[in-house]
Amino acid sequence: MSDELLGRRAIVTGASRGIGRAIAVRFAMAGADVVITARSADALTELAGEIESQGRRCIAVAVDVTSEGAADSIVQAAVEGLGGLDVLVNNAGGNSFSVPLASMRTSGWQKTLRLNLDASVELLQAALPALVASGHGSAINVSSVLGLRGAPMMSHYGAAKAAIISVTQSVAIEMAAQGVRVNALVPGWIETDLTQFLREEDSVEVAVLADVPMGRWGTAAEIAEGALFLASDASSFMTGQALVLDGGLSARP
Repeated sequence: MSDELLGRRAIVTGASRGIGRAIAVRFAMAGADVVITARSADALTELAGEIESQGRRCIAVAVDVTSEGAADSIVQAAVEGLGGLDVLVNNAGGNSFSVPLASMRTSGWQKTLRLNLDASVELLQAALPALVASGHGSAINVSSVLGLRGAPMMSHYGAAKAAIISVTQSVAIEMAAQGVRVNALVPGWIETDLTQFLREEDSVEVAVLADVPMGRWGTAAEIAEGALFLASDASSFMTGQALVLDGGLSARP
């Protein structure tokens, strides 16, 4: 337990598993009350129980962030249920297919950007007034190392995650004078359910890790520590930045 976020109120999207779940738990351990969102009501109920067992308040909102009105309903849950909002973590996202751009359906491109870019922008827009009112608002947009370089076979996902970093930089400049910090969190290859398929064959896993100078998978807990840093006063003079946690992958030429 720690107190870096004592009394703070946070939203964490995509919180039912993986990185989002780890962030929500870590925030609660640091003293925050949390609104958690995902599509799976059962998983959210379980997580809410875990957070409340630590003596923190938790509101579970089962919603698809790409649905109409989702952003407003999530922010409303924080403002009305927790009394305000200090931290937003735009974590919901993912990729369900890999294909060359020449063979990609327009619908696949649009669906990927809707989830990984549009929904985050909508939630950021909805949250900004409450973050300004906080007096020390921090918005954290989760990108990916694939947004820092070419992403063959996943140009759709790479484009969305690169755009997240660009939006982060632009909004950080726009909101700095109003006391809101906006940063991006950039994970590399992390051991979660979403990357399980890469670990099912030894040869594939070896190939993936060969590009990681540290030679291993990152953990969701390690990414959660990065999120805690960006959410807390430890990063009070940091805005418009991309905090990369990738084991050195992006340092390679």
